[in-house]
Amino acid sequence: MKNKTQRKHLILISLLTAAVFTITVSGCGNQQQSSGSGAAVSGSAVEATADEGTTAQATTAAASKRLAESDVSVTETISNGEDGGHAITADGESADYSHVLVTKTGDADGDEADFYGENAAVFATNGGTLNLSDIVVKTGGTHANGVFSYGDGTTVNISDSYINTTGNCSGGLMTTGGGTMNASNLTIETSGNSSAAIRSDRGGGTVNVDGGYYATSGKGSPVIYSTADITVSNAEMVSTASQGVVVEGKNSVTLNNADLTADNNTKNSDKSSYYQAVMIYQSMSGDAAQGLSSFSMNGGSLVNKNGDVFFVNNTATEISLNNASITNKGDGVFLRAAAAGWGSEGSNGGQVNLNASGQTIDGDMLVDSISKLNLYLKDNSAYTGAVNPDGDGGEVYVEIESGSTWTLTADSHISSLTCDANAVKLNGHKLYVDGKEYSGGTASTGSAVEITVSSSSGGHEVPPDGNKPDGEPPAKPGS
Repeated sequence: MKNKTQRKHLILISLLTAAVFTITVSGCGNQQQSSGSGAAVSGSAVEATADEGTTAQATTAAASKRLAESDVSVTETISNGEDGGHAITADGESADYSHVLVTKTGDADGDEADFYGENAAVFATNGGTLNLSDIVVKTGGTHANGVFSYGDGTTVNISDSYINTTGNCSGGLMTTGGGTMNASNLTIETSGNSSAAIRSDRGGGTVNVDGGYYATSGKGSPVIYSTADITVSNAEMVSTASQGVVVEGKNSVTLNNADLTADNNTKNSDKSSYYQAVMIYQSMSGDAAQGLSSFSMNGGSLVNKNGDVFFVNNTATEISLNNASITNKGDGVFLRAAAAGWGSEGSNGGQVNLNASGQTIDGDMLVDSISKLNLYLKDNSAYTGAVNPDGDGGEVYVEIESGSTWTLTADSHISSLTCDANAVKLNGHKLYVDGKEYSGGTASTGSAVEITVSSSSGGHEVPPDGNKPDGEPPAKPGS
């Protein structure tokens, strides 16, 4: 094995040339392509198209974050075609790789692949450390994740690299069992079903991503599926069939100056009839502990093309929005907290603390009878929309700090209100607080709704998005 310094002294050979030195780790295996999984391993990248109204500046910024496969020069190829095998492994040791093309065919299924790293192209475990730079990773099997970090004390550092997966259940970056993943300036494109670009599963871990371009086109494949603590900064993210972000259980996603476009237009199950850009829930599959989850946006943008912006079900969450640009091009609401097909009927609503700081929010908020919402408008935030306009719903508290405003677009019904005399703009509509009509131009003092959380582990109910294709067992979006 050559170290990183030695590799840099080799003559760089473009991926487009035929003279590539190949190390074969195992049998060649057959190229596998699952139904609906997209192109073969050498398939073309997912194309991101600019929406009508997208600025030239935003388009240029996205292009600058995207690394083409041909932009990475390689000196050798490391391949594995064995079912369950790996092309590169760091098992309790440290290793460096750069300027390498890694290819992986062969299949796996179930927990060994999703939880413990079987069949991943690049795999670190047992406290190992992998330092990866200027590499290309391409997988074409089922359950063939690109780069996988498993276990406490295990760390993968990857930069300036391109990852493409085409099989079902094949994420780009995968972190489980308490592992750590640090990534910068990557391009990741996945086309299989249940194949999140930035993915985690049972046991979670810590994921830090800075810069780059991350795109998914498969059913049940959000850009981010979190059963971990995931932070993404300065990146461009695009989903063309699934949610943009899914947070499950007591876990978190933080976006810092990141741009997300989501077009959730396909479903694998009948557990929910709603489409959304960001889904926060608890599946009760046992893969994520129950407890308070969180989703934060600091700057950046979110463009939702279909359905709701946020959907919260069967969990309690903190949503924090700080000076982010959020555009809803779909026909849904801004926030829906409601029961769906996960959890126990009658107690599986959504409980939300929504904190807006220097934030503009447009769109209705619907809170069903077993759900709760505390809405805090701070630092000159402006909310335009209606809350439970039909009058039926759960407890809702609205607190409007001085300088912030709420402009109604329809009659609204809430449980409690704290505001000064100038905060609520009725705009020709009526606001009912605990069943009584609010008198415009008056101050009000109320109390927040109690948000309750559980720290117990989940059981084993059917997880989201129903069945995998071809009769495989149930799977979560992005899993």
